[in-house]
Amino acid sequence: MSDEIWSRAEIESPCVKICVVHPETRLCTGCLRSIDEITAWSRMTPETRRAIMAELPAREARHRVRRGGRAARLRQG
Repeated sequence: MSDEIWSRAEIESPCVKICVVHPETRLCTGCLRSIDEITAWSRMTPETRRAIMAELPAREARHRVRRGGRAARLRQG
């Protein structure tokens, strides 16, 4: 039996409790939102939240790009 009073049709947060901001992209490595988006999430309209959620898959690709690691550092030096 569900409680109709507490049922909400809001978009859930994409937070996965891995809260680390990537130094280059300035996005959380867990949920891929910016600090501003995370801070304002509870005050956003459902439409704004949907728009951000739709952008998250594209943001993930920015975190998967390898910079070359040690080999790239040696080439630059």
